[in-house]
Amino acid sequence: MSANPIDGGVVIVTGASSGIGADMVRQLAIRARVIVIVARRRARLEALAEELTLTLAKIDVRPADLTDPTACTDLVAGVIADHGRVDVLINNAGMGDIGLFEAADLDKTVRMIQVNVIGLTALTRAVLPGMVARGSGGVLNISSGFGLTFMPGFSSYVGTKHYVTGFTDSLRTELSGTGVRVVQVCPGPVATEFEAVAENPLDQEVPGFIELSSAACASAAIAAFDRNRALSVPGGAAWLMVHAGWWSPRMVARWVLSLVGRMMRRKLTARRT
Repeated sequence: MSANPIDGGVVIVTGASSGIGADMVRQLAIRARVIVIVARRRARLEALAEELTLTLAKIDVRPADLTDPTACTDLVAGVIADHGRVDVLINNAGMGDIGLFEAADLDKTVRMIQVNVIGLTALTRAVLPGMVARGSGGVLNISSGFGLTFMPGFSSYVGTKHYVTGFTDSLRTELSGTGVRVVQVCPGPVATEFEAVAENPLDQEVPGFIELSSAACASAAIAAFDRNRALSVPGGAAWLMVHAGWWSPRMVARWVLSLVGRMMRRKLTARRT
């Protein structure tokens, strides 16, 4: 295996203002030379940079709107101009939504697709030519357990994560032998701001025994990249649920989840009346 591009490298982390992204930055700050932290909320990025002033890595704060493909390519071009290269791209930024699809806010759905799919794709396209030319580098995509299965109430979100999973697996095979590693992590529920941002209409909390801390998920993601694993599902409960879905005939999964979908629809319909 080639030398780990994180160590002494220039690393971009999107969605770095909170949750898994912020914890990955904290954990990588003792290894990387430069960490470029990206999100929309400048104040949070600056607070994180201040927290990590005394670490090995230089923390470079770069607010950006990842719904704009041009902003994504400009971001990478700016990093290369200032730091010479991008060694690792961590596509962690993401949006979610919960509820019946016919009631979804279309503008929010479009923004979610732009961040989860288009932004990730544009950033990856921008960093890869340099990595391939050097014969080293890596992309770490934080997907979701929903990228490996499906669930009522998450239709658009599941669709975006299936794109990430298919894109990442295909890209890994395409880059085989180039020295560029491509890794994806598909966690189950993580204790982050996801539900608040997704505006959960079900008011149903995730059981604590299933939920993984953001620090633990970040650690598992970095470990998967270090080992150059194609796919990692952090957390024992999430691993069991994902693999149960794989092992079950798809028609059985559809039948079981159709019952869940009917229960969800009754609950939400009763709440509106």
